[in-house]
Amino acid sequence: MNTAGPADVPAHTGLELTPFRGVRYDPDHVGSLAAVTSPPYDVVVRPDGLLHLESADPHNIVRLILPQASTPAARNKQAADTLRRWLAEGVLRADADPGLYVYEQRGDGLLQRGVIGALRLSEPSEGVVLPHEDVMPHVVEDRAALMRATSANLEPLLLTYRGTGAEVGATAVIERTAERRPMLCTTTEDGFSHRLWAVTDPADLAEIQSDLAGHQALIADGHHRWATCLRLRAEHPSPSPWDFGLVLLVDTARHPLRVRAIHRLLHRLPVAEALSALTGLFRVRTLRVPLSEALESLAEAAGAGNAFLLAGDGAFHLVDRPSPELLARTVPSDHPEAWRTLDATVLHATLLDAVWRIPEDSPEHIGYIHDTAATVEKAERDGGTAVLMHPVHEEVVRELARQGVTMPRKSTSFGPKPASGLVLRALTSPEEF
Repeated sequence: MNTAGPADVPAHTGLELTPFRGVRYDPDHVGSLAAVTSPPYDVVVRPDGLLHLESADPHNIVRLILPQASTPAARNKQAADTLRRWLAEGVLRADADPGLYVYEQRGDGLLQRGVIGALRLSEPSEGVVLPHEDVMPHVVEDRAALMRATSANLEPLLLTYRGTGAEVGATAVIERTAERRPMLCTTTEDGFSHRLWAVTDPADLAEIQSDLAGHQALIADGHHRWATCLRLRAEHPSPSPWDFGLVLLVDTARHPLRVRAIHRLLHRLPVAEALSALTGLFRVRTLRVPLSEALESLAEAAGAGNAFLLAGDGAFHLVDRPSPELLARTVPSDHPEAWRTLDATVLHATLLDAVWRIPEDSPEHIGYIHDTAATVEKAERDGGTAVLMHPVHEEVVRELARQGVTMPRKSTSFGPKPASGLVLRALTSPEEF
């Protein structure tokens, strides 16, 4: 049956998902599976969060995805040595047979199911995997160095595709598989339950692969890891395992993802200075209300145009109604209207670049934080400015990606994100480590 949806491409240029021997924790060697998992590396942004994960279990995956040492080279060597030691000790084991993995997350009123596999890498120009955000070169280089050292995909990217929503093709296999007893089941401290099944039956594998070959995918989370995989593919003669990357594919026609904003923390810009620079350029209203009410005001203002919340001095400052002359002067005109009116576009082109003159590539000046309350707390503690964003709709993201237009970096946060540590992929045979 043809399950082609509106985001489809011809089968010969579609998604090529291949089985692999998953590397997973042996439950007999760890305190609990929940204690060795972690959010993706770029969500663990606070030192207290890192220390909490490290102390949860001596084998927590954060020791591989965010190793701690005095230099980058030492960090990467430490991760590689740790991975080899855990494999040698049996803490991590490779599954006997190659397979794809059905993955389920359930919690907070949400059920999400998808399939994890090794996806053939492709350039954006091929129109198979669509990025929607720019990347920061220094982050790509950092992740590339870690991947070179470990020779492993340590955590899956999150990709979405649009099926029909019907229980056919890959979805049919996923739903049938989810009726069986899982090979892995755990509940993390955020209240989400995680279940994993291996799919090794040749007929099931063929059904999944045939269906996905008619689709294209949107990178929901993992732009830097995808760019990293592309860089490292170029360093290894093809064919090789480096031609593929580890991904979770979710059909959002059946399991819609949540889209949240990623907030900015301006380390060296006090709130008073930030507000002073906006005089005559934006409307600014001070709100002395709880965070929840301030976010409601932000949502209301965002419905009428560009709007931001500034925080860090004990109050919230709603910034909206930018000067049309200012936007005309600062926002590039060679992009679609949908891109020019994005809050992230106005933030980066107008506020950061033209008004505040903050280098967005410098971690010393700007940080990207997913958690709203954490962003505000850190700004108040450090004397900086938190810029809280309102999320963009997935339809806008996908349509821009189809046009080949990338959004400013860290514009969106799709979720729920797959937990890191449930399944890894070795780029050499696990026995060779």
